[in-house]
Amino acid sequence: MSTHHLVILRHAKAEPAGAVVDHDRPLALAGRRQASAVGAALAEAGLAPTHVLCSSALRTRQTWDLVRTPLAASGAPDAELTVVDALYDAGAGDVLALVRGLPQEASTVLVVGHEPTVSQLADALAGPGSDGGAVARVRPGVPTATWSLLEFDGTWDALDLGAARLVVVRTP
Repeated sequence: MSTHHLVILRHAKAEPAGAVVDHDRPLALAGRRQASAVGAALAEAGLAPTHVLCSSALRTRQTWDLVRTPLAASGAPDAELTVVDALYDAGAGDVLALVRGLPQEASTVLVVGHEPTVSQLADALAGPGSDGGAVARVRPGVPTATWSLLEFDGTWDALDLGAARLVVVRTP
């Protein structure tokens, strides 16, 4: 059985709350730089996603657009993108249910979402064989544009709490 990769990404730095409805907050200039750096890091690591689950919030969609650019420049094919309204205020269990519904040919999946869900999901999925330092980094929550890489040997529909290996956590 092949190893599946799940990359869980918190959106990049957004403009401060208050000027617009939270769902419509755009990325700040610093966030644009962060997202581009994440895309370059994923390309360098050979983690071009085949499928992307992205929250419908403007800042998450903009994050994906900017992550995608360096991936495309590296020759990676376009991922199958699914924008999911429910990811905006989803809990870790909700995201897990979405991931379980992915096709088995989805070898590398990227979830672009929000805190505290992204760190809670990474922590909840981390099981035996996980890097202790990576687990310690996600437990208190992660800063903007942080991505966590989990590996899972099995089918997506069998992914369960504690069944993956959290191998790395990176912040640009």
